[in-house]
Amino acid sequence: MHDQLLRLDGISKSFPGVRALSDVHLDLRAGEVLALVGENGAGKSTLMKVLAGIHQQDTGTIHIDGQPVDIDGPKTAQSLGISIIHQEFSLMPDLTIAENIYIGREPHTGFGMLVDDRRLNRRAADLFERLGIDLDPRTKVGDLLVAQQQVVEIAKALSFDARVLIMDEPTAALTESETENLFRLIRDLRDQGTGVIYISHRLAELKEISDRITVLRDGEYIDTLQTGEADLRHVISLMVGRQISGEAGPTRSTSPEQPTVLEVSGLKRGSRIKDVSFDLKQGEILGFAGLMGAGRTEVARVICGADRADRGHILLRGRPVKIKTPTDAARLRIGYLSEDRKRLGLMLDQDVNFNILASSLSDYVNPFGLIRDKPGRLTSERYVESLKIKTPSIRQQTKALSGGNQQKVIIAKWLAKNCDILIFDEPTRGIDVGAKEEIYELLNLLADEGKSIIMISSELPEVLRMAHRIVVMCEGRVTGVLDGAEADQEMVMDYATRSGSHGGIATS
Repeated sequence: MHDQLLRLDGISKSFPGVRALSDVHLDLRAGEVLALVGENGAGKSTLMKVLAGIHQQDTGTIHIDGQPVDIDGPKTAQSLGISIIHQEFSLMPDLTIAENIYIGREPHTGFGMLVDDRRLNRRAADLFERLGIDLDPRTKVGDLLVAQQQVVEIAKALSFDARVLIMDEPTAALTESETENLFRLIRDLRDQGTGVIYISHRLAELKEISDRITVLRDGEYIDTLQTGEADLRHVISLMVGRQISGEAGPTRSTSPEQPTVLEVSGLKRGSRIKDVSFDLKQGEILGFAGLMGAGRTEVARVICGADRADRGHILLRGRPVKIKTPTDAARLRIGYLSEDRKRLGLMLDQDVNFNILASSLSDYVNPFGLIRDKPGRLTSERYVESLKIKTPSIRQQTKALSGGNQQKVIIAKWLAKNCDILIFDEPTRGIDVGAKEEIYELLNLLADEGKSIIMISSELPEVLRMAHRIVVMCEGRVTGVLDGAEADQEMVMDYATRSGSHGGIATS
């Protein structure tokens, strides 16, 4: 039995109008990975922010090594050996990777007046070698992909040699191989006596990496289970207070009789998109699968006008189109929901009403250039009701909503624009199990209503469940187009690793 490293007793925390935590308990042992699970809004992140000194609890006590401690700020938490990897990135895009990791702790030269860049980069390189990370410390963070930025966040947290390491959705933007590297590192840390609190909505990960599972619901402690003895369906029922099936496959296959709404042929852009061709039918959910770097997001960005193709053709309802900007795509009723919804999809400081109308404001402007408030308000309220967006009102700031409800706001934005082709890039990233179910139901409903959907996802079970057909990519090429009803994970991974393929598309 490992020694108890950390204990939280009776932790409560309220914000104006919201009781986020109520009498929550948690304990962590040295050399243990404790999974902390619950739906968005269950209080997981708030509890961890209390532990990390970002928030102070209203009531309750925190003990480390059996001694009570008062964590009055992040520096105090770090001095006690507590480090947190936040779900939301806290990196500065204009600084290099090494500068981000060691900000405030840089080695100096010249009588302490100048930062010693050589030693700084060497220190970061040594850290990366220990962690198995393949990145150049001199690269600016703003030039990194989302997954690479997440890796930098992990390295930054681990650079403090923490005794208690909090990981909030650390694999949300990682590939399978990157996740395996992270798990290897976590096991090494556990063997060295580090206690890890691991927050994830990917419940399948918990069986592989955690020793125990603590469940929160609605800001309250529910139960703690031994992972080896826990049934994940039971864990889900504890999280959401109801049973969720979550296993149904696509409701139907696409038919040759369904009209083709989008045709892409011979698409190329730099080295990331080498030769991509596919078609999308009306009322279809077309899944895009592949490993990180396969070019899926890059294809979506070209279709929505965020990037320009070097060559290739796009036909929309049988007619050739030139999509040079996102405005062109929106005019053609193509909507894009980015994987980084908080940076590229939403204006978080604006209210729900503004975000829903953001792409269609011109529809609510009178001849004098003034916005007609009432029609816009009615549109927003209609989508809040039909999409079941949980918000006190359409005047609520969007940043106050849960991840699942923020995702619904983006969907409402493109529906308000009357888009009939919707591209979802990682639609359930960072969203809890219950909210995922609601997004899945919504996607199926949209497809049933005749909307055509491209769904890019790194979670194969999600693609297999939702997609009528699956386009598999590897290193900028389409290597397979599979029937969603017949495909399985092994088949998709086979095509996703066919790097030598040059357009020999196999259709199952």
